[in-house]
Amino acid sequence: MMEHILHYPLWLQAWIAWMGLVNSAAVIFFRHVQARWALAAFVGAALLMHALYVLNGFNRLLGLGHVVFWTPLVAYLVRQRPRLEVGSPVRAWVTILLVTNLTSLVVDYTDVVRYLLGDRG
Repeated sequence: MMEHILHYPLWLQAWIAWMGLVNSAAVIFFRHVQARWALAAFVGAALLMHALYVLNGFNRLLGLGHVVFWTPLVAYLVRQRPRLEVGSPVRAWVTILLVTNLTSLVVDYTDVVRYLLGDRG
């Protein structure tokens, strides 16, 4: 799968690296339940995307990994964020994670719908 990503424009490779960095930063905040859920969703999405890649190749359906795991994560974090101390590092990370994953989900939902409508690119 990485061989395909390496053919993307540099800005898109940077975005994918950013998503990986922000999501994997959950290990820094692991003592917080929100971070444990985020890490579980990150790993779940990666495993599903890998399985989809093996079964179906590199196409728009890969976004399903994020849709399935990040949609409930985002809903959970939106509810949890107000419970985190204002100005705390974990709240800042959750905010960045929400913005990052929501941005990705816009693209992922679009890709999955396009795939289901016949655009197999």
